[in-house]
Amino acid sequence: MKKSVKWRFSLIGLALLLTLTALLPNMPFYKDLPPIIKKLAPDKGIILGLDLQGGLYLVFEVEGQKAVSQTTGRISQGIQKLSDNKNLKADVKFDGKNITVTPASAEIRKAIENAYPTLSARDSGSSVIYSLSEKETKYIIDNACEQALETIRNRIDQFGVAEPVIQRQGENEIVVQLPGVKEPKRAIELIGKTAQLEFKVVDDESPAASELPAVIKPFEEDELMAKVKAKIPEGDEILFERITNKETGEVTKKPLLLKKDSPMSGNYISEARVQIDTRYNTPYVSLTFNSEGAKIFEEITGKYVKKRLAIILDGNVYSAPVIQEKISGGNAQISGSYSMDEAKDLAIVLRAGALPAPVNMLQNITVGPSLGTDSIAAGKLTAIAAFIVVAGFMAFYYKISGLIADLALVLNMVFLMGAMAALNATLTMPGIAGIVLAIGMAVDTNVLMFERMRDELKAGKTPRASVDSGYDKAFLTIVDSHVTTLITAAVLYQFGTGPIKGFAVTLSIGIAINLFTSLIGTKAVFDFMNAEREVKSLSI
Repeated sequence: MKKSVKWRFSLIGLALLLTLTALLPNMPFYKDLPPIIKKLAPDKGIILGLDLQGGLYLVFEVEGQKAVSQTTGRISQGIQKLSDNKNLKADVKFDGKNITVTPASAEIRKAIENAYPTLSARDSGSSVIYSLSEKETKYIIDNACEQALETIRNRIDQFGVAEPVIQRQGENEIVVQLPGVKEPKRAIELIGKTAQLEFKVVDDESPAASELPAVIKPFEEDELMAKVKAKIPEGDEILFERITNKETGEVTKKPLLLKKDSPMSGNYISEARVQIDTRYNTPYVSLTFNSEGAKIFEEITGKYVKKRLAIILDGNVYSAPVIQEKISGGNAQISGSYSMDEAKDLAIVLRAGALPAPVNMLQNITVGPSLGTDSIAAGKLTAIAAFIVVAGFMAFYYKISGLIADLALVLNMVFLMGAMAALNATLTMPGIAGIVLAIGMAVDTNVLMFERMRDELKAGKTPRASVDSGYDKAFLTIVDSHVTTLITAAVLYQFGTGPIKGFAVTLSIGIAINLFTSLIGTKAVFDFMNAEREVKSLSI
């Protein structure tokens, strides 16, 4: 055997060995393998996509205008502080969209416009109305969507879903695909939780606070608010703490009068973890602030000693302990009547950060495992049927040469699966379509070469010379067609969405492997046949 033929067979053997190693996790006997082999083998094989194994398909809409409103609200507070610090005596009102500043003196306008150059102003009698410019509004909405995308990705990563697809769609929508999720309700709640953590001072000194009942039933909130609304001081608000009786399980709500201004938010959290209260054997979430947050928390607790500080998450009071002394070190805790899973999810959203704006679920599709099983069966049937028909045609039309091409097709399929497993690629239905198309191109490649070889045989050349000449003449045409298809697949991958990307990935891998099996694999077999003995005629 020629040295070059040995080298090519060695290369094919090595590729086959690597392929089988990569596919080990997908083998039915993988779980029975000795630990030492499992340690050496990869821990992941081919991963099935959402359409093949079931799961969740969600579409969220980010309320970008809420982020704009929150930003404008923070600016209005900044303007009021600026006015107070400079003793300008300006009255600042915020209506959820615009900031009205009275009076409209040149000194006040200059101070505001120097501090907030992104605001646009218009006169309204004795007042000036400020609002965010269109460019700044667009930037905030776009930034809110990107932050929401990153926050959702962080939460899902910590939830432990393998191969999730999380991507932006349009201006303010986010598509989430979670293959194989067993607890869809919990996953949806975790993703959509706003997690706006705030600390607010309880206004126990106000006369209105003494008129509030100790506890109410959950359905009595609106009735209580209607009764006390007129007595709530400006700058205060009423929020509720949910209380669950540990013995009876009865749920009540405790109204609290709080200062609206939040001296600190959850943006300063560096760590949040679940711990167990040994007294009641219940979980709570321990918070650690970063250096800046620790400093702010120390200032707050020093300023409000002997007063209550409420910890508020998404508008609900979780606890309102009395500050006994200044707390340094930057630690706090959130306790409540929740399960271990609820405590873990709370810690996840606090660690992953709050969503910059509320998200609304537009679409929620749970793909059942039966649909996945059907899809897998249909995909397998399609691929097997395509292979049998094509392989049968090749064997019938090109005889032994056709069988060599069929062997190349088998190697093509095996190498393709191995490459996907090695790359941890996700196999989807569009991906199976890409595989079928790659099989078609592999057949086309062999047909092209075999027809050239037939032409050479008709011209009177020997079988060996016909094989060499056929491969040489078809080489450039094959490479040209494969490269152009590869470029098309690259464009699809770059600009396509999830399913199209899956199609492009399998098609690209299939094309690259087809070049290897067609130009190196089948040629090695023909050269081996011609090297062992003088072939009088070529079965083609």
